[in-house]
Amino acid sequence: MSAANEFQPLSLCVLTVSDTRTAENDSSGDYLAAALAEAGHQLHERAIVRDDKYALRALVSRWIADEAVHGILVTGGTGFTGRDSTPEALLPLLDKEMSGFGELFRHLSWDEIGTSTLQSRAFAGLANGTFLFALPGSTSACRTGWEKLIRAQLDARTKPCNLANLRPRLRER
Repeated sequence: MSAANEFQPLSLCVLTVSDTRTAENDSSGDYLAAALAEAGHQLHERAIVRDDKYALRALVSRWIADEAVHGILVTGGTGFTGRDSTPEALLPLLDKEMSGFGELFRHLSWDEIGTSTLQSRAFAGLANGTFLFALPGSTSACRTGWEKLIRAQLDARTKPCNLANLRPRLRER
């Protein structure tokens, strides 16, 4: 069996962006941490950071610089209110944006929340060879993103192609 047909566990971080969530009530972060572990990946680190673009950038920059971190799952701060600043904080850190992720996430969300999906600014991309996925703060949005998009792309067995198998080539210049 070739390596492309074998599961390759990744080391992933989970970040909840919120002014109100705590370790006791962070259901979205709990879901993502459990889902990645159930899929066979490793939780490298988990954090909750307030809606502050500089605090977000500082933590995510540290994770991006850590070669042991393969991906970051962010929940929260992608909405349209004045406090929602995840895209403004993290998009400048990306080397490449994965435009199709946000488009497909909003398309899939249509069936669940209808026109409210236009308020989502979910996005994904690549920074220093690290995948970054930013999802809305609701647990159902995290479930949609993980189950319908992210899980399969982080599994090296997904055909015809997946992000996991691109990892060795992500830092090519």
